[in-house]
Amino acid sequence: RRVDSLFSILVFSLFFLVAFLFQKIKPAAERAVEQILFKSRYDYKETLSKFSKALVTILELNPLCSQILENVTEAMGVKKASLFLLNEEKGGYFLVESKNIDFSQPTLPKGDPLSNYLQKIGEIVVREELAKGAHLPELEAVVDRMAFLGAEVSIPLSSKGRLIGMINLSHKFNKDIYSHEDIELLTTLANQAAVAIENARLYEDLKRSKSYIRRADRLASLGTLTAGLAHEIRNPLVAIKTFTQLLPERIDDEEFRNHFLQIASDEVNRISSLINELLEFARPSKPNFEPEDLNAILDGMILLVSTESKKKHIQVVKEYGADLPQIQIDREQMKQVFLNILLNAIDATPEEGMIIVRTRSFTKPNGERFIQIEFKDNGCGIPKENLEEIFTPFFTTKSKGSGLGLPISNQIVQDHKGYIDVESEPGKGTSFFVNLPLKQDHPMRRATDLEKREDLPGFA
Repeated sequence: RRVDSLFSILVFSLFFLVAFLFQKIKPAAERAVEQILFKSRYDYKETLSKFSKALVTILELNPLCSQILENVTEAMGVKKASLFLLNEEKGGYFLVESKNIDFSQPTLPKGDPLSNYLQKIGEIVVREELAKGAHLPELEAVVDRMAFLGAEVSIPLSSKGRLIGMINLSHKFNKDIYSHEDIELLTTLANQAAVAIENARLYEDLKRSKSYIRRADRLASLGTLTAGLAHEIRNPLVAIKTFTQLLPERIDDEEFRNHFLQIASDEVNRISSLINELLEFARPSKPNFEPEDLNAILDGMILLVSTESKKKHIQVVKEYGADLPQIQIDREQMKQVFLNILLNAIDATPEEGMIIVRTRSFTKPNGERFIQIEFKDNGCGIPKENLEEIFTPFFTTKSKGSGLGLPISNQIVQDHKGYIDVESEPGKGTSFFVNLPLKQDHPMRRATDLEKREDLPGFA
C-alpha cells in the first residue's frame, strides 16, 4: 500500500510537471509545426506582422511608400515594382516609388484606362487573366497599360471608395503564378497600406497648415516690417546726406551739382517705391472681384516680361488647361502676383533656359474646386533652409530688391482664400503653385481700427 501511494504521488507529480511544461512550450511547438507543415501560411502571418509594425512607426509619406514597396516585393519575391499615388492638385497618379524600373513618363493621367478600371472593380487585377477578355476594347486598353508598366498584377489602394493609388508588380523570380493565397495577402497588405498613406497625408496637411499659419504670423508682424523699412530707408538717406554736406563747398561745380541731383532723385524714387510697396503689402483693402479668364491674364503678363526673357534667350512655354472656367479675382492684384513670380523665375533661370507656365483645375477630397497656376523654371533652385524664409518680408538673396515681392504675392493670394506652394531642388529648378478656389466668399483683408473709424461720420 505504501508503495502504491508513492507510485500514485509520483505519477500525479509527473502529470502536473508535464502539464506545466506543455503550457510553456506549446506556442513554440505550434510555431515549429506550422513552419514545417504550413510554411506559406506561416510566412504570410510573419509578413503581415512585420508590415503592420513597420507602418505604425512611419509618419512621413516618402519613407512610408518606400517601406510598403520593399515589404510587398520581399513577400512576393518580385524583381520589379512601382507605386503610384493620386495627386488631386496636379490631376493624375504620380510615381512616388519604384524598384528596378525606369519610366520615361512617370505620370498616369486621371482618366487612364488602368486607374479607371481599378476604381471601377475595386480589386486586384491579374494581367494574364484579364488578357483572356482582351477582345473587349476597355480590357485591351487596360492590358496594354499594364504591359507598359511591366505589371503582372495591379493592386488598387482605395480609401472611402476612392482610388488613391496603385501598386504594380512584375513576374516572380521563380516564375510562379500568383496564387489565391498571394492575392488574399496582397489585398490585406493593400488595405493596411491605404490607411497608412491617408494618415501620412493627413500628417503632411497638418505640417503644411502649421507652415501657412507661420507665414500669416510673419506677415502680421509690424516689428519686422518697421525694422526692415528703417534699414532700407537709411542707406539712401546716408547718400543724400553726404552729398548735401559736400554741396556748399562745390556749389560752383556744375558737374558735381548735376551728378548730385541725379543720385538724390534716384534715391528718393527708391524710397518712394519702397514705401508704396510696403503700403500695398500692409494696407487693408477690398479687392475688386470680377469673373476673369486666368489664361488671358497670364498671356498679358508673359508678353509684358518678354523683353526681359529675350535678353537671356529664355523660352517661356505655355501649357494651359483646356476649358478652364472663369474665376472671381481682382485682376490687377493677380497680375502683380504673376508678374512677381515670372520676374523671379527669369532672374533665377540661366541663359537659354526654360520657364513653363501651366494652368489646370482640380477638386479637393472635400469637394472644393480650385484652379492652379504653376510656374516652373530650370534655374538655380532654392536651398531648403530658405524655402520658408522666402515669404518673410525683406528677406532676399539678391543684390538688388526689397524682399517684398513674394510676401506681397502671398498676401494677395491669401486675400483670395488661396495659397501658394513651392517645390525646389538646388541646381535643378523651382516650381511655384498658385492655388485659387473657384468659389469666393467675399474675401478681403482685415480692416484696422483706424479705417473702421474713418468710415464713420465725422472721420476723414
